[in-house]
Amino acid sequence: MDFLTTVLLLLVGAGGGVALANALRKRTGITNVRTDSVILLERIEKVFKVVMAEGYFSEIYNYQDQKKILYLLNDPKKAMVIARSKVLVGFDFAKVRFRAPDNGDKKLIIESFPEPEVLSIDTDYKFYDIQAGILNHFSGDDYTQILDEAKRAMNERAMQSDLPKIANNQIQYMMYQLASSMGWQLQLPEADQQKLEALKAQAEAEAQPAKWLNAGNQSES
Repeated sequence: MDFLTTVLLLLVGAGGGVALANALRKRTGITNVRTDSVILLERIEKVFKVVMAEGYFSEIYNYQDQKKILYLLNDPKKAMVIARSKVLVGFDFAKVRFRAPDNGDKKLIIESFPEPEVLSIDTDYKFYDIQAGILNHFSGDDYTQILDEAKRAMNERAMQSDLPKIANNQIQYMMYQLASSMGWQLQLPEADQQKLEALKAQAEAEAQPAKWLNAGNQSES
């Protein structure tokens, strides 16, 4: 047996062994997957942010990138992402500006109150229908860009929904109730004060039927 024949037999045997090992691995369902992760704590900040409303959104985001080969042939790549998010809307109380009157009255004057903002977005992304071009392949930066754009679209959609209005109503009425429970009077900026008065009137109107019902039950007993 010459040298060339020996080498060919070794190569054939090695290839057969690899094929047999792969077949056995697929049949037994055994895979050897190893993952490593490193968690680094960058910084800790003290914050005073209050969540007043949460919403759940679903979004279908279509990504498409056209690229020409030699300025003649189109080589597109595209992907579809389905995102499901929980959005928390609230306020950063570090931006609140308030003061108490100099005469000692139990009154809290809110001079400036921040607008509601998205405090966090918890999103689950799933990629579907990923089609790469002949030369126009997906890179890690492409996936990062897709997820960033999908998250930005979700943020805009949340701020265009009723969440900011609900959060605004919630925080104003909560502050009013808290101040009243401690015997303080709350004064907001003029526009917010008008909204608060409307909320108070609505709450009192909704409470009236319950009072009449309780009064009726007591008289019957």
